[in-house]
Amino acid sequence: MKLIDDLRSLDRNNVGGWPQSVKIFFTTLLFLLVVLVGWYAYISGQQDELATLAGKEEQLKQEFSTKQAKAVNLDVLQKQLDEMKDMLRQLLRQLPSRTEMPELLVDVSQTALAAGLQVDSFTPQPEVPKDFYAEKPIQLRMVGTYHQFGTFISGVASLPRVVILTMHDVALTPEHGAKNGASTDGVLVLQGTVKTYRYLDEDEAAAAVKGSAKQAGGRK
Repeated sequence: MKLIDDLRSLDRNNVGGWPQSVKIFFTTLLFLLVVLVGWYAYISGQQDELATLAGKEEQLKQEFSTKQAKAVNLDVLQKQLDEMKDMLRQLLRQLPSRTEMPELLVDVSQTALAAGLQVDSFTPQPEVPKDFYAEKPIQLRMVGTYHQFGTFISGVASLPRVVILTMHDVALTPEHGAKNGASTDGVLVLQGTVKTYRYLDEDEAAAAVKGSAKQAGGRK
């Protein structure tokens, strides 16, 4: 073939003198090479983008399935939440009311004295309203034996109204005698803050929720 003979007889130092057919051949080959490289680069980028979009599509499908499952069960979950709130309100109503709280505090103090404890301090603090209940902190200092403290706790649990006492920053330490700071055998000092709780009536609960919402809005 003439093209093959022309290729064999090419003078690399005289490109301008190459035959016309050879020039056309190399020009076409170079064009095809450029097109091939450009096509590969473009298609490769498109393939990477396609793989990214495919992964995103799978992620969106999973999110959609999760949200769809939640939406299907939303009514059931809302009903369960309402039932739990009702149960919580019923349990809270077993706590003392606002009018019962002063008498309750007297009962707790008298129970400590009846157990043989020495009540050096029993000072109720201002209430802290929550959504459905109110906390009543009490700063106290009591002195007695381990057995007397046990009798006190048992006596509080036996009160006619449900009483919840939680300890906060409370220390139970041995009492020290007057001589050389020696400890008095078996005598303990309970000192710190305890909290008791009462339920809020509907008006108080509404006011507490409104106050919480106002505070939250003020912090924004």
